[in-house]
Amino acid sequence: MNIGFVSAVLPEYSLDQVLGFAAKTGFSSVEVMCWPTGRAERRYAGVSHLDAANLTPDAIKRVEDLIAQHGVTISGLGYYPNPLASDRAESEQAIAHLHRVIDAAAELKINVVNSFVGRDPALSVDANWPRFLEVWRPLVDHAEQRGVRIGIENCPMLFSNDEWPGGKNLATTPAIWRRMFRDIPSLNFGLNFDPSHMIWQQMDYLAPLKEFAARLVHVHAKDARIEPSALNDHGVLSAPKLWHTPKIPGQGDVRWGPFLGTLADVGYDGPVSIEVEDRAFEGSLTKRLESLVISRRYLLQYIGG
Repeated sequence: MNIGFVSAVLPEYSLDQVLGFAAKTGFSSVEVMCWPTGRAERRYAGVSHLDAANLTPDAIKRVEDLIAQHGVTISGLGYYPNPLASDRAESEQAIAHLHRVIDAAAELKINVVNSFVGRDPALSVDANWPRFLEVWRPLVDHAEQRGVRIGIENCPMLFSNDEWPGGKNLATTPAIWRRMFRDIPSLNFGLNFDPSHMIWQQMDYLAPLKEFAARLVHVHAKDARIEPSALNDHGVLSAPKLWHTPKIPGQGDVRWGPFLGTLADVGYDGPVSIEVEDRAFEGSLTKRLESLVISRRYLLQYIGG
């Protein structure tokens, strides 16, 4: 395993600056954000360090030169929209750009794209399922043809009023993953596993690593802290942000030793990419850079750089 980070936390940096910081501070990899330029749907969205829609041969050469110059790999291309949005125009834009990101990953020989499955939050899982198959069977077929693996993050996307009550991402539980992978069995379709989302769903985040070992495409390192008094006040049926807080690794409730040890046990040897969404470090660019350094230092006690 190697330690990287998600580039969304550095929106004001160029790709050159992102990779330069990573190299200077000892990171091995970066998950590079590839949102359509100029479009920000939510906090930490809309960041684009690589323009997948305009990846000319010269642009490809530029990215390859930067990777060689800094000695830092790109662990995956990240784009996290809602491809199953009830607004068909939004859905079609997301699907079209996902195709471009898959193509970019193939052309750059990165071969990993991380995303969300999406969901219409007003509908049940069963009611979303036909649309899920309609959208994702062709996307996975395209990824398979291009030699790209898709890692779906397990975030429920249930934090704001417009995401209520079902959230904007179906792929949140082992029961749903089993159904997903039964209906779309390609091994090019897998998980970008983030243990923090299991914490606030009050679920086991170790057992799924064993069951879905073959589906682990990528791993995010983000922590979460549950506030028991707030949970007691509001209950599990309330908006999760009322009683849980995203934190950097080591400052929440994830037991990182057992988590990373289980990853090693199941044979995972890919990137562990630090994702910062911790408001305690959002006050300035300096604080955000510091949060990445602190997180890497913490994770080093369990795995190499």
